[in-house]
Parts: sequence; C-alpha cells; structure tokens
Amino acid sequence: MLHPNVPAWFEIPANDLDRAQAFYETVLDVRLVREDLGDGPMAMFPYGGKPNASGALIAREDCEPHVQGSVVYLSVSDLSPALERANRHGGDTIVPRTALPEGMGYFAQFRDCEGNRVGLWSPV
Repeated sequence: MLHPNVPAWFEIPANDLDRAQAFYETVLDVRLVREDLGDGPMAMFPYGGKPNASGALIAREDCEPHVQGSVVYLSVSDLSPALERANRHGGDTIVPRTALPEGMGYFAQFRDCEGNRVGLWSPV
C-alpha cells in the first residue's frame, strides 16, 4: 500500500534540549511542544492536526547529534530568512540556497546548534 507521506516520524538528537528547542523555534518561527513519552523528553514539531509526517527533538543517551548520516529536510515558506536565522543563532551553512529543477523550489543544508546536518526546503 502506498501512503501519501512515506515519512511518518523523524527525531533530531540534542545534547541540550532547551538550547535546541530555542534554536529551532527561532529558525522556523514555530512553537515546539514539550512531551515525555517514556523514552525521555522531546520537543515536538507542529504537524497541523492531521496524520502528516512530523517529528521531534529528542534528548536520550543512546542518540548523539552528528553531521553525517540521514538528512531531514524541514519545509519553510521562504528559505533565505530561515537560513540566515540559523546562522545568527549558532548554526553554520553547509550547502547554500540551491535551486532545484524548475518548479521544484530550493534547498539548503546547515549544521544546527547541536551538530546535526539538517536541510531546509522552500518554494522560493
């Protein structure tokens, strides 16, 4: 069975959950919700109230931030301001704003305040 959104959930590790939450709330201009679902504390990204893909920042001993490995792309309405906020608040650009083939938007990658490689995508 093919699902409309193949990704169901993602987790971005953080050594300092408070710092990481403040970073992502600033970069993405959203509020993350703190939860503790048994595996440890997490700060959940908004998901729009529907069963769409979403995820959380997590703070667990068995998960370490790292710049290598899978890359999660977060959707933003305008990539440039979000990337600038990331750089001003402890992130570093890895891949600058890059055009995808016509009509597919733009992407960039940055290292977050915890040391993870994270991508951004936007239509502009």
